[in-house]
Amino acid sequence: MVEGFRKASGIEHLVVVADAGMLSAGNLQALHDAGMGFIVGSRVAKAPADLAAHFAWHGDALADGQVIDTITPRRGARSMERDEKLRDEPVWSPAEFPGSWRAVWAYSARRFARDNKTLTAQENRARAVVAGDRRPKATRFVTTRKGDQVLDEKALARARRLAGLKGYVTNIPATVMPADEVIASYHELWHVEPVPCACPSTTCAPGPSSTTPATPSRPTSPSSWHPSR
Repeated sequence: MVEGFRKASGIEHLVVVADAGMLSAGNLQALHDAGMGFIVGSRVAKAPADLAAHFAWHGDALADGQVIDTITPRRGARSMERDEKLRDEPVWSPAEFPGSWRAVWAYSARRFARDNKTLTAQENRARAVVAGDRRPKATRFVTTRKGDQVLDEKALARARRLAGLKGYVTNIPATVMPADEVIASYHELWHVEPVPCACPSTTCAPGPSSTTPATPSRPTSPSSWHPSR
């Protein structure tokens, strides 16, 4: 469908923007192989592995607005291409890191407050289930040990440690699109108006993904960039 849209629109360098979970690892590879760019949300569960080296070197205390530009494995949980003995984060390129994508992680104090509020509500629900005050059903942070439902304190602590973080995965190099533009482009996803489909008689409704021409702000021109380079 995306390939059909690219041909119908005449846009050579297309960037697909989608929410976390909308595109599988196979979908991302297919877009890359087709010469298209992508920016997708990353699941916060990937942060510990993606940021393991950063946490080891710098600790897990992050400043409001801090951005970490690194790599994430194309498949699997942990990158085999990130040398954790090096202090500096790797600068992604498809040639140097063929088994990884570029990952941008950003920390926001506002998001931290919102995440913590959500986690506290989830913790309270979990405690109510454990105490028998609520019907036992699938509830986050409730686990079973020796036949009893108990609070999963390790999972809760892990979630609170990652509060405030938001990740983005892309195949667009930093030389073409800096981290702040990757983040801004992703958040434009929620401001997409209905656009004409490839079929002239149909209009697409706004949804959780969009397509946009590549718009780098660096001297590199769009025509000189290709995902495989």
